[in-house]
Amino acid sequence: MPNIQLIERDMTPAELAQMNAGFDLHASQHGNPPVPSKRYGYVLMDGESFIGCASGLTNDNYEWFYLTDLFIEETYRGQGLGAKILNKLEERLIEIGVKHIWTWTAGYEAPGFYKKQGYSAFVEMPNWYVCQWPRPGRVMEETGGLKRKKPCSLKETTRLLLLRF
Repeated sequence: MPNIQLIERDMTPAELAQMNAGFDLHASQHGNPPVPSKRYGYVLMDGESFIGCASGLTNDNYEWFYLTDLFIEETYRGQGLGAKILNKLEERLIEIGVKHIWTWTAGYEAPGFYKKQGYSAFVEMPNWYVCQWPRPGRVMEETGGLKRKKPCSLKETTRLLLLRF
């Protein structure tokens, strides 16, 4: 008789590989062979200093692109660099035949930015993030002793999935 155990822990690298191979086999048995992802992206440099990036993944059918990263260093924000690098990446994706781009953002991060770029929210997940303001100790250090006076808004705890094209 088998000795099956249920154990709470992370998978080992070998177990993760076994699981992924099992998913690939299952998908193949249903007519969906695994397709490797390919990363496309751009970086922004100020001289020798990295100041931002836009990148993500597509698979060989190039139907969908997952924008995994769009980052601009804080001191460079508000200068149009996010729109510039995202536009450049989108131009490249159109060249290779991508038909749809999707990404996610937190309600407190950049939904307005993405909407200005032509993205639309197709899912909103309220209360995705746990709002813990003020965070004892850490917030006091980060704000020089200032305390947040208002409770967290729904915007600050919502995750949005966004789509373009």
